[in-house]
Amino acid sequence: MRASNSPQAVGSENASNPDTQFRQPDNCSIAVCSAIAMYEQELERHRATESRLRDSVLREADLLREKDDLIVLKDILAEESEHRLLNGLQLITSLLATQSRSTKNREAAAQLSMAANRVATLARVHRHLHTIEKLEGVEFKQYLERLCDDLSDMMSDESAERSLCVEAAELTIPRAIATPLAFIASELITNSIKYAKGRITVSLQIMPNGDATLSVSDDGPGLPELFDPAATNGLGMKIIAALVGQIHGELYFAKGDHDQGARFSVLFSPQT
Repeated sequence: MRASNSPQAVGSENASNPDTQFRQPDNCSIAVCSAIAMYEQELERHRATESRLRDSVLREADLLREKDDLIVLKDILAEESEHRLLNGLQLITSLLATQSRSTKNREAAAQLSMAANRVATLARVHRHLHTIEKLEGVEFKQYLERLCDDLSDMMSDESAERSLCVEAAELTIPRAIATPLAFIASELITNSIKYAKGRITVSLQIMPNGDATLSVSDDGPGLPELFDPAATNGLGMKIIAALVGQIHGELYFAKGDHDQGARFSVLFSPQT
């Protein structure tokens, strides 16, 4: 029997082998063109996918840059607003103090002086909170220490025997609570300075249930009998009561250490 030399026979026997197909004289150009076309299609798909990914990455990069720019702008605006607020408060303090010194009515002068001191307190609280505030909140122990250092410098000429002592636990408080609590602390300390001549203790304690207590005690003359913060005519106590209500806290008062002076305590939750 004579062996067949037909390409058809050889091609049919090896049709499943692509390499063999490429060696067929009659089908060579068709097989190669088909393979090239398939490769080019696959390459084009990869290029299209790469292009989409590149565009997506570029868009994300642009969005991140815009976000960073907005954050920087927000910080700049916040800083500028804080400076303007402090400058405005200082200007008001100066005007009130000037008016207090120039008025001939003693009662009016005293009221103007008190108003000037309270505006100065606002400025002092904002300045201290602004310098120590972090993303997670305000380190309140640090705030109390700075506040007491500031007040100690202010009263250094009044009495050499008077001292301010801070006994505070480490506690980070959200700004929404820290701001009114800072005003409460300032009012209580200022009130103790007004009446006490010796040691004033400012404490911050964390309770077992997670609540916290801010206390200010002194060795002054103490509280009058049947003292009621809600019934007092003093503006300072009214401000304190309003701020305690703002943070949903509770105000307590009692005798100070060794049954001398007075102690005011504010029980509050350090979480918003």
